[in-house]
Amino acid sequence: MLQFQMAMEVTQILLNAQAVDGTVRKQAEENLKQFQEQNLPSFLFSLAGELANDGKPAESRKLAGLILKNALDAKEQHRKIEFVQRWLSLDPTVKTQIKAFLLKTLSSPSLDARSTAAQVIAKVAGIELPHKQWPELIGSLLSNIPQLPALTRQATLETLGYICEEVSPDVVDQDHVNKILTAVVQGVNSSETNNDVRLAAIQALYNALGFAQANFSNDMERDYIMRVVCEATLSPELRIRRAAFECLAAISSTYYEKLALYMQDIFSITAKAVKEDEEPVALQAVEFWSSICDEEIDILEEYGGDFSGDSDIPCFYFIKQALPALVPMLLETLLKQEEDQDQDEGTWNIAMAGGTCLGLVARTVGDDIVPLVMPFIEENITKPDWRQREAATYAFGSILEGPSPDKLVPLVNVALNFMLTALMQDPNNHVKDTTAWTLGRMFEFLHGSALETPIITQANCQQIITVLLQSMKDVPNVAEKACGALYFLAQGYEDAGLSSSPLTPFFQDIVQALLNATHRDDAGESRLRTAAYEALNEVVRCSTDETTPMVVQLVPIIMMELHQTLENQNLPADERQNELQGLLCGCLQVTIQKLGSSEPTKYHFMQYADQMMSLFLRVFASRSATAHEEAMLAIGALAYATGPDFAKYMPEFYKYLEMGLQNFEDYQVCAITVGVVGDVCRALEDKIVPYCDGIMTQLLKDLSSNQLHRSVKPPIFSCFGDIALAIGENFEKYLLYATPMLQSAAELSAHTSGADDDMIEYTNSLRNGILEAYSGIFQGFKGSPKTQLLMPYAPQILQFLDSLYAEKDMDDVVTKTAIGVLGDLADTLGSNAGPLIQQSVSSKDFLKECLSSDDHLVRESAEWAKLAISRAISF
Repeated sequence: MLQFQMAMEVTQILLNAQAVDGTVRKQAEENLKQFQEQNLPSFLFSLAGELANDGKPAESRKLAGLILKNALDAKEQHRKIEFVQRWLSLDPTVKTQIKAFLLKTLSSPSLDARSTAAQVIAKVAGIELPHKQWPELIGSLLSNIPQLPALTRQATLETLGYICEEVSPDVVDQDHVNKILTAVVQGVNSSETNNDVRLAAIQALYNALGFAQANFSNDMERDYIMRVVCEATLSPELRIRRAAFECLAAISSTYYEKLALYMQDIFSITAKAVKEDEEPVALQAVEFWSSICDEEIDILEEYGGDFSGDSDIPCFYFIKQALPALVPMLLETLLKQEEDQDQDEGTWNIAMAGGTCLGLVARTVGDDIVPLVMPFIEENITKPDWRQREAATYAFGSILEGPSPDKLVPLVNVALNFMLTALMQDPNNHVKDTTAWTLGRMFEFLHGSALETPIITQANCQQIITVLLQSMKDVPNVAEKACGALYFLAQGYEDAGLSSSPLTPFFQDIVQALLNATHRDDAGESRLRTAAYEALNEVVRCSTDETTPMVVQLVPIIMMELHQTLENQNLPADERQNELQGLLCGCLQVTIQKLGSSEPTKYHFMQYADQMMSLFLRVFASRSATAHEEAMLAIGALAYATGPDFAKYMPEFYKYLEMGLQNFEDYQVCAITVGVVGDVCRALEDKIVPYCDGIMTQLLKDLSSNQLHRSVKPPIFSCFGDIALAIGENFEKYLLYATPMLQSAAELSAHTSGADDDMIEYTNSLRNGILEAYSGIFQGFKGSPKTQLLMPYAPQILQFLDSLYAEKDMDDVVTKTAIGVLGDLADTLGSNAGPLIQQSVSSKDFLKECLSSDDHLVRESAEWAKLAISRAISF
């Protein structure tokens, strides 16, 4: 009875669920939840009916559609799978009625209702089409587009676009693809007089590009699509021009190799838009060139500049050819700044887009850009109008990555002094902001031990530091850029050798200035506080032995600050407090790593270890995932530095370790905790035995959970290896549980056919984790009377190695670990393994290949394996 009544009152409940009064809203949400749990088919049917009914209020229809959409899809993979199964198992009659309601809504006079229905239809299609259900959908959408009223044409095209976004190209047959594209391209054509229809068509084309491989390979069809899109960039309607340029940028990255014939025309229309059109359109026109740069940078990086006749993707050097016209066009945009854009974090305008594109052009063509930009800089850098000075500085900063040091160093040597003066004396904030950013880029790309001619010398080092420290007192956005410049200045001395760094005489002043910056009342603006701590960490990380006593003095200062944030914990949960705790833990982590890396310095800092540990444990009481991550990383560093002495913290720390391993929500915290288990294993070795039951139980649970993000699984396998290495033959009792997991993951990861790049990368990290586990287990059992326990697993491990070798898609890291495992197996099992290795299909070839690898780490690993195998075979 209740359900019938609720179905009758669904409109009122949906309106109440949006009420201002909290009590009414809560009650309505509760009602909806009950209705859904008690009778899902009737619930979904009522929602679809509400959405389709033009007599109902707009608010209840919109919410009905939203709830319906969220019942079909979820962000988390495990819930998504559950929703798909739930929909597929609904009574077919109910599904048919719901789908009829949705299709009917596409003709509703309400734009909101049509748009919501379009999204829900696509979600249903995303579930059903791969299961060969609803085969008539696309046909029925396309059947009468030309005769329909404009409202329905617009909604139908929008639906087709969403379907293309939702399903993968292989579930739609080519005949349907051709028909979709025909309908969509006709909608883009200038003969379509209704702007809403034309806009929906362009957006649908954007989503359908992935389906159009065959059509873009056909000259006539491609010409027609390109012509129609280019014409749309000239529409009187701004939304259509903008969407058309967006579509061009997407075409440039999807079908780069098909563009040569059109580039001349595209240059003309983008140049005109950048010069004359309104900003939203001009931005998209610049984006086209940025995306061509991205394509060419990728190609040139992948092929390392040498194109043999057989490389699949030739580079067409579009940017190089367009340079003489492209660079002046981009330089002109730099003069269109907004008054206060430097104050606002999220600003994006034509000047910033132009500068970003100029930076990409510099990375694409290298030295060739310099002579085209220098005259603009020289002409504008001293002009009275701040816009000209800022544009010239921005242009210079943008071209510092890409061209060779030989080309840039002489220019930077001339400019450096000028920039330092400008940072101190320019009356305009915006110019100072960009100047500090440009100095940071100079230090990032043209300063370091690898360069023959240093831009920073004994002569100018003091002046540089004086200016940067002075700038840290400037307004927050300038101070933040000065911290960034100091970060790269310190980083450049990282490999300078341990004895002395030019920064040593200024170390105390630098640290003090950075701490002062973190204490400013306005340090929350422009990321200043974060930038100051990042710079401080880098200064500490790259410091030399001479400044160790000063680094030691920093420890109690940072600890005190962390202590204060914890004392303030009772104040209302403050984002800033949590962020600050994360930054302070990060700073302590770097200090621990620095001081813990050599015996003499370790001694000084051990006096603080107990206090530090208790502070880190208190951070776990905060609600912030970021602070948890940083505290966990700092504890990992502490374990590494204190070694076996870390055992005294385990009774207290263990529960937080367990909490971290159970944190599926913030999976980064979980992943970091898994890494810290490894650090603790290395520190404690067999002293970790008492905690292993709990840890292994949790790790095995994590592996079998479908709620945990997949990226945490490879480190868990590596962690098995860390545990086995630490506890040796005590790992025996876990073999029974861990090896089947390893085995099934190995079978899954052996084959990658048809996977995309992301999947291949993930598969390789999974393989590496599995191999690290096997490696740790073999090394842990080595020399123990229990090595025989591993014999039964040897054949399946060799089989895994055979199948990896056969796939031919391991990266160098996996190759090195894999050949290492072959060696570990031979080394631990000795003569028993000999016959197995001799019988294995590919061991010999695999070893031979690794011995002649380009990667010296792979070769080293192979040399060791060769030795171990020859011992195992000759017994």
